[in-house]
This record gives sequence, structure tokens and C-alpha cells, in this order.
Amino acid sequence: MVIVEGEWGRIEEITFTYAVVRIWDLRRLIVPLTYFLERPFQNWTRSKADLIGSVFLHADYTVPVDDMRQELERICEESRHLWDGKTCTMQVTDAGPETITLRALVSAANSSAAWDLRCLVREKLVAYLRDNHPGSLPRKRLRMHAEKDKDGLEY
Repeated sequence: MVIVEGEWGRIEEITFTYAVVRIWDLRRLIVPLTYFLERPFQNWTRSKADLIGSVFLHADYTVPVDDMRQELERICEESRHLWDGKTCTMQVTDAGPETITLRALVSAANSSAAWDLRCLVREKLVAYLRDNHPGSLPRKRLRMHAEKDKDGLEY
């Protein structure tokens, strides 16, 4: 499994002059071998296929982080067909002016399972927030001050 030119796929064939990368959507990317000699590329399966994937969520400062961690653990346990049982954790990785950023880390046996698990975790965590803590979804806050006109009337 490699990432070449922003596309991920599997090396399908190597010749003396080019390599064929079968991309995730079943297209083929024909890459001259010189590409691999002259540019960096990612190889996800050189020694093992297992991966750790991340899911980022933005939430209001009122989000109950411990509840989100417990929900992530429940999702991982429920998804044993994708999760390899090694990594399932959540951290607050940023605090911006309006939201905090939660990062869930989950591990899987290979890149396909990691992709599916990341999508599943994202969908289920968003649904959990929506259904159980809707006030913790990102929102804009606006503070309005009353002004007075020349006659002393507020507007």
C-alpha cells in the first residue's frame, strides 16, 4: 500500500521502466520508476499492514470529553470486525476561539479496515453528540448590546 501523488493504492505491477499503482477507486496510476528514486512516497505496508488512524471532531467547550471517550471505546468494542484491539483513545488536541478539537485514534489490521473504521467512528461520534449532547455541537455565539439613539430610545 503506497501513497503516490496524493493517491493511495497498491503496487500491482513493476517493470523495468514503470510501476502500476491500482488506486483505491480501481483506476491505475502508471508511474515511471524514476519517480520512486527522485521523490518521497509513503509505503504503508513495508513490514506490516497495521495502521493507526485519526478522526478529528470540533465541538463546543461544553462537550463532556469523558463521555465521548467512553462512547469511542463502546464503538471500538462493537466494531471488532474492523478494530484490531490495540489503540482506541481520545484526546483534546486544540482549543480555538469557538471550539475544541477532539482527536480519536483507532487501530486496524490494514489500511482498508482503518479507513472503514475511521468513517464509522466519525459517523457514530457525530450521531452520539447530536442525539445526546446537542448543545456540544459547534455553534457561534453572538453578544448584542443595546444602543441608544439621540432621543434616548434603545435600538
